[in-house]
Amino acid sequence: MSEKRVHIITLGCPKNEVDSEVLAAQLRANGHSIVHSPGEAEVAVINTCGFIDAAKRESIETMLRVAQQKSRGKLKKVVVTGCLVERYRNELKAGLKEIDAFYGTGELKELLNELGAEYKYETLGDRELSTPAHYAYLKISEGCDNPCSFCAIPLMRGKHVSKPVEQIVREARLLAGKGVKELIVVAQDTTYYGLDIYGRRELPNLLEKLAGISGVEWIRLMYAYPAKFPEAVLDVMRENDKICRYIDIPIQHISDNVLKSMRRGITRRKLEELLNTIREKIPGVAIRSTLIVGYPGETAKEFDELYNFVNEFRFDRLGAFTYSPEDGTTSSELGDPVPQEEKERRQALIMEAQRQIISEQNGKKAGQKTTVLIDRKDHKNYIGRTNQDAPEIDSEVIVTSRKPLETGTFTEITIDEGYEHDLYGTAN
Repeated sequence: MSEKRVHIITLGCPKNEVDSEVLAAQLRANGHSIVHSPGEAEVAVINTCGFIDAAKRESIETMLRVAQQKSRGKLKKVVVTGCLVERYRNELKAGLKEIDAFYGTGELKELLNELGAEYKYETLGDRELSTPAHYAYLKISEGCDNPCSFCAIPLMRGKHVSKPVEQIVREARLLAGKGVKELIVVAQDTTYYGLDIYGRRELPNLLEKLAGISGVEWIRLMYAYPAKFPEAVLDVMRENDKICRYIDIPIQHISDNVLKSMRRGITRRKLEELLNTIREKIPGVAIRSTLIVGYPGETAKEFDELYNFVNEFRFDRLGAFTYSPEDGTTSSELGDPVPQEEKERRQALIMEAQRQIISEQNGKKAGQKTTVLIDRKDHKNYIGRTNQDAPEIDSEVIVTSRKPLETGTFTEITIDEGYEHDLYGTAN
């Protein structure tokens, strides 16, 4: 087996990022080199996303761009994997003859064979981190059993399959041994964890075990599905200081009519009860959510209900996305009656309301003392995050310090000012 120089391009969500990190570790275990640009590589692997139209376009554009580099002799082989292949393998094969091979989300061993490598069982749980060394995503399951009408994830990732607790803990220990201090727990649905292999929702138990790992200081919970939410998770979060006072719980909408059509398995009343329970059980918790606007059947009345709820509940973190019909989903049968211009208007209204909420919340933090995790240095300042902010999607803290600060360390600061996107603070 000859050594190859491989460049991996990852598109899409943190779950894809984990998959690429596993692939990189397997390739290194086979003697291959991972390089950081296509110009250095003999082989390029593109890990695609197929979740929404914009992600599909980005994946196709990336394939075409990398294929051009191959045509100029800079690459010998281009291989494509990931969610887009899982959905459109035949169409991609027919339309992109420049690509040498396509592999779906569950074909790691076949992909390795294509690259002149074999699956090394002894490296199970090991990963070649693409994030900064002090934080990592920890994927606890694959696939999804929820029937959401708008979502194509089950078509791309299949049914929900939980990793055994022991396997996750082993991987987390390996990450801690590499210097990882923050574990960001991800899955298509983290609250479903364990139901398929243990017959019960085991996320509370898993979080307790992760909190017991030496070296891990922060554990952050993402992608918590609201229907049948295991409230014991809240008790574990409240009682364990290592678990961040932060929860990402995508509600998507608040109107009963829209929630029913979306097949979310929950009503407005139940959603409000859950969100209020989270705030009651974990004082000071930051709740992050995502919304979809312009869903078929979202009239002005349903949108106004959503808009008013955003202003009333005052989420700590929020993203809003415009609806796009996905092939093979049940909502695609409803058509796409809301014009794109109107979708974007509704999105802008939601995000402007949220901008004002965040500006007010951050403005009130001046004078408070808090701990930040330093992510990087930027000129004379340092950039960090509080335990209420996930990397890349939430606010950052711009820290001024008289003494040098190490990346990946925790620092006590006093917040000087707060704005809609960032906080400014001084190291104590």
